[in-house]
Amino acid sequence: MSKYDIIVLGSGPGGYVAAIRASQLGFKTAIIEKESLGGICLNWGCIPTKALLKSAQVFEYLKHAEDYGLKVKDAEHDFDAVVKRSRGVADGMSKGVQFLMKKNKIDVINGYGKLKPGKKIDVDGTEYSADNIIIATGARSRELPSLPQDGKKVIGYREAMSLEKQPKKMIVVGSGAIGVEFAYFYNSMGTEVTVVEYLPNVVPVEDEDVSKQLERSFKKSGINIMTSAEVTSVDTSGEGVKATVKTKKGEEVLEADIILSAVGIKTNIENIGLEDVGIVVDRDKIIVNDFYQTNIPGYYAIGDVTPGQALAHVASAEGILCVEKLAGQHVEPLDYGNIPGCTYCTPEIASVGLTEKQAREKGLDIKVGKFPFSASGKASAAGTKDGFVKVIFDAKYGEWLGCHMIGAGVTDMIAEAVLGRKLETTGHEVLKAVHPHPTMSEAVMEAVADAYDEVIHL
Repeated sequence: MSKYDIIVLGSGPGGYVAAIRASQLGFKTAIIEKESLGGICLNWGCIPTKALLKSAQVFEYLKHAEDYGLKVKDAEHDFDAVVKRSRGVADGMSKGVQFLMKKNKIDVINGYGKLKPGKKIDVDGTEYSADNIIIATGARSRELPSLPQDGKKVIGYREAMSLEKQPKKMIVVGSGAIGVEFAYFYNSMGTEVTVVEYLPNVVPVEDEDVSKQLERSFKKSGINIMTSAEVTSVDTSGEGVKATVKTKKGEEVLEADIILSAVGIKTNIENIGLEDVGIVVDRDKIIVNDFYQTNIPGYYAIGDVTPGQALAHVASAEGILCVEKLAGQHVEPLDYGNIPGCTYCTPEIASVGLTEKQAREKGLDIKVGKFPFSASGKASAAGTKDGFVKVIFDAKYGEWLGCHMIGAGVTDMIAEAVLGRKLETTGHEVLKAVHPHPTMSEAVMEAVADAYDEVIHL
């Protein structure tokens, strides 16, 4: 039996990062993976979707070349080539993780791992043991009883990334990050897209102003939006698919070639031996303490299988924190109130901290500032004037409570707010930090100035 200091079960952005940090800290480390290194994120999630979205964005630029004083004759797209490029990007990233495993002297064990008592794991009949085992098995597309996925006419995000044929009509059920990203991609490629959202606003976890802006932008792009609507049944017996949608006005039947179910995720915790070991689970999540220890000593869990936000960067941060604690380092628990969220449709969305509604519900006295990109010189020059930056500050102490952005490139801007909040920056300190001009990022400074009635360019 092979013995390790740490064995990581799952090689997504939580698992492989935890394994690398463990090796850096001197632990003899192994990682178990049943498919491709990098997990869903690198192979079927974060990375390949961004490749698809970039192709869609470039295609849109070509279609609107005249807006920039350029002429492009009959811009066309090759759907197969777009998908092939996306898969190539994913394969390259997975090979990069293979290199990192080799560089850090981490043993890669290919196969299906199942936990056993006594800090052991069975991998397809071969047993391994470790002083510590980290569970990082991630999640998959969640299925609704009214919307069972057959992988052909009713699909999840995985199939949506590699369809053999582009659909003429698509229904996207759910308007979280996955739903709106694919809605933007397929609409840009020429598919007629309808988004069905159960709640009153699209991207419902975002600030309401952001939700309203995205709905306006999507409708302007030709995407049909149905909010406060629920798919109650689907009929796949014909050539396409029919979805019965319950709305405030009554029932409506939508017809399409395909339905994408984007209603959230389901954790991969079945058949991995949790019951055999006695690890406590509550409502689809493994219960852990601040340092990811389960109720059974020597067994840890990170990433989507735990109650924190199901985001790649959260899983990575948890993995690093977990192994640093195991190494005896002094570490502080992760601040889940300062986790940025990003959505990569066009316009992009990025946010951190409290929404305006949440701040008011807490009874806080707040200052709110907002700067539209329509007043930004860089946005005007780039032809990307949709969107804004919105900031929320505590009126008494100047604490930066929240930051919400929608527009071009905002996913690369949100880190300023995350770092500022981490360092307990006040609004006045942001104002005195000189921002470069012309940039999209100076909209952050302008929004803060608006909150304090000092805005220059509005």
